[in-house]
Amino acid sequence: MVDEEARTVTHPDARNATTAMMKAYSHPLRRRIAKAVAARGYARAADLAGDLDIPANSISFHLRVLADAGLIEAAPERARDKRDRVWKPTEGAWNVGSPEHPIVDEVLGGVLMNSLADDHIDMVRRVLVWAPEYVSGRDPETHGTFSQRSMRLTAAEFSEIERRIQEVIKEVEDAADPDDPGARLWSLDIVAADDTI
Repeated sequence: MVDEEARTVTHPDARNATTAMMKAYSHPLRRRIAKAVAARGYARAADLAGDLDIPANSISFHLRVLADAGLIEAAPERARDKRDRVWKPTEGAWNVGSPEHPIVDEVLGGVLMNSLADDHIDMVRRVLVWAPEYVSGRDPETHGTFSQRSMRLTAAEFSEIERRIQEVIKEVEDAADPDDPGARLWSLDIVAADDTI
């Protein structure tokens, strides 16, 4: 039985995923598009077509699906005129499911989680390809990190660590200048497991 104290809400402001969100984000091209929008801070279909080497009409379709699902939103303040469609990421995190808010569609949730795991494995591979350049001194700039730590904690203590990590992430994101030309898109995956799984 799980101690209620251990069930602290790690992402108190996170939205619960809808079926539309999971369907939209389980598509690999849509995940690439959403990440490209996040990398730019805001984008037009033509910008993303150039970035991803995908036709703009295809990008436009997928942008509308992401917007309908609530994963991106219009950024009219960035538009050049009324016909100009500019998009930006929606604010905040979202959760696939939890004991308090069970997943809407388990099969679709499984597909999405497997897709996210594939993205995670791809990121780990990229870091492992780059790491020898960094540790040898050939590349002095930080482009990634790989860190491991084992800790003996209660479930409540672990939840507190995760809550604090999320708090720091939000604090730094809120203070960041989205127009800084030196800004890069950083992918951060936090994966942890206790010794019972």
